[in-house]
Amino acid sequence: MAKIIAGVGSSHVPAIGAALDNGKTEEPYWKRVFSGFEKSKKWMAQTKPDVAIVVFNDHASAFSVEMIPTFALGCAAEFPPADEGWGPRPVPVVMGHPALAAHIAQSVILDEFDLTIVNKMEVDHGLTVPMNLLFGQPKDAWPCPVIPLAVNVVMYPPPTGHRCYMLGKAIRRAVESYPEDLNVVIFGTGGLSHQISGPRAGLINSKWDKNFLDNLSKDPKKLTRIPHLEYMREAGAEGIEMVMWLVMRGALDDKVDEVYRFYTVPASNTAVGHIILENRKRAASKSKRIAREDGRKRPNAAGKSRQAAARKASSVFRRSGLPVRRRKRVNSII
Repeated sequence: MAKIIAGVGSSHVPAIGAALDNGKTEEPYWKRVFSGFEKSKKWMAQTKPDVAIVVFNDHASAFSVEMIPTFALGCAAEFPPADEGWGPRPVPVVMGHPALAAHIAQSVILDEFDLTIVNKMEVDHGLTVPMNLLFGQPKDAWPCPVIPLAVNVVMYPPPTGHRCYMLGKAIRRAVESYPEDLNVVIFGTGGLSHQISGPRAGLINSKWDKNFLDNLSKDPKKLTRIPHLEYMREAGAEGIEMVMWLVMRGALDDKVDEVYRFYTVPASNTAVGHIILENRKRAASKSKRIAREDGRKRPNAAGKSRQAAARKASSVFRRSGLPVRRRKRVNSII
C-alpha cells in the first residue's frame, strides 16, 4: 500500500530560480536564503521518497485567461520546463507517475472533487523552484517521479482554504488505496506574504506569516476558516497562494511532528517560508518507547501464556509444600 509520509511547504519565488541558474547562491544576499534549505536537502536525501506530489500554481505557462481550471492534475509521463519569457530553466524534465496519477484522479473524482485531468503540461518556477530547494540541482534527472497538481490562485475566485484542506484528505485516501508500496512526500508551495503590484507592492507581514506556520503545524483547522479577503488584507494580493499549503496539510495526520522550519525576508519582494512535517510513528514506535521506559520488552501473547503457566505452577508448589529448588522440575511435569 502506498502512503504519504511527510509534507513540505516552500515558497517558490522565481528570483530564487534565477539565482540558482546564474550561480549567485553564494552572494551575501542569496546565501542567507539558500543556507536555510541545507538541512532540508539532507532530510530529503535521507527520506528518499518514491514519488512527490507537488501542489503549485501555474503562472500563465500552461493555462491562460482562456482556460482556468480550479484544480488540474498532471497525469502525463513527463512535464517539460516552461519558457517563461527568457527560455526554459536549465533543469531536468520532470518525469511523472501516470499510474498513480490516474488512480488519484479516479479516486478523488469519485470522492466528489472535480479535478481537471491534464495529459500535456509544461511546468514553471512554481514547481521547479521548490524542487531545487529540496532536491538540489541534478544535471540529468530528478531523484523521483512527480505528480503536479496546479491550483488556481491567480484569477478570482480561487478555492477556499477549507476546500484545499479537504482535497488533501481526499488525496491521502486515494494514495492509501493504491496497491503498490510507495512512500510519497507532498509539497504545498507559494507564498508567503507578498504583493507584486499596486499601492501596497512590497508588502510583507512577518507576524502573520509566522502565525500561519504555527497553526499549520498545530491547528490547521483554524487556517481553513480564513476567508480570501483576510489573506489579501494581511498577506498581500499574492498571499492567497498559501491556501495551497493546506492541500499538503490535509494529506497528513491531524497531529504531526514538525521536523524543521525556516523563515527569512526578503527574497526579491517575498517572504520566504519553509516547513517540513512528518506523520507520527504510531504503534510500533510507541511499543518500543514503552519497552525502553520499562527496561524490558512487553510480553506478547505467547509470553503471557507462559507467565500464566508459571503462576499456576507456583500455586501448586505453595499447596504441595515442595521446596523452591524443585519448582523447575515439577513445572515441566505440569
